Amino acid sequence: MRRANLRKIALAAGLVVAVLAAIALWARGKEPAPGGPVGLFTTLPILWSESPDLAASLKSDEQPHWARGTLSQKGAIEPLDTLTPQTLGKLRRLVMAQPRALTPTENVALDDWVNAGGRLLLLADPALTEESAFPLGDPRRPQAVALLSPILGRWGLDLLFDEHQPFGRKAREVMGLAVPVNLPGQLATRGQSNCRLWGEGLAVTCAIGQGRVIVLADAALIERDDPSGEGEKAFSWLLDAAFAAR
Repeated sequence: MRRANLRKIALAAGLVVAVLAAIALWARGKEPAPGGPVGLFTTLPILWSESPDLAASLKSDEQPHWARGTLSQKGAIEPLDTLTPQTLGKLRRLVMAQPRALTPTENVALDDWVNAGGRLLLLADPALTEESAFPLGDPRRPQAVALLSPILGRWGLDLLFDEHQPFGRKAREVMGLAVPVNLPGQLATRGQSNCRLWGEGLAVTCAIGQGRVIVLADAALIERDDPSGEGEKAFSWLLDAAFAAR
């Protein structure tokens, strides 16, 4: 009996070792999904209230932008004013939503960060349609036109715009997902194999060095007015796609 029990124990131990070995083999080479904070570099009023009145913008009862909650579900939000090796170095994930034009040193820092393994979701709108409380020329007004040719060109991308297209919010399919747009742009590649266009150029996914970039040629999906929730769903899905391990 004792010998039989020892044999059962040995068999059970062997089974445990085999299972652990199988798990180790499955996990080998699997890159964990990036975690930690999510950087946010934007001119859009996602983290603050857009009001010319400072007192009104600081009101505690102001309804926060829904995109802030969506971002918070992915990680703690890290607002960025500039892109430098120092500000980007502590991040693995970044959202650039209708950002201001980048300086030459910021273009270099962003390119280096992506190549080193950074994950980026970039919303670059050539004709921002959401209304602003600030007049034209006010530095607090969101960037009306995405001026990102240097960094897009570095990645072999061009952002085009059809000025004759009709105004109006509608849904376009990107990777099987309905994405709301309004006067969107069109992205084009220069034939490189590391990038793939989606939705007739509405979006592009690129593997750049060790990193990953998703660019959407519109920012209407994160307009504050989103009664159907279609924009929120699309934004959350694009964040997951951009930040996923590959």
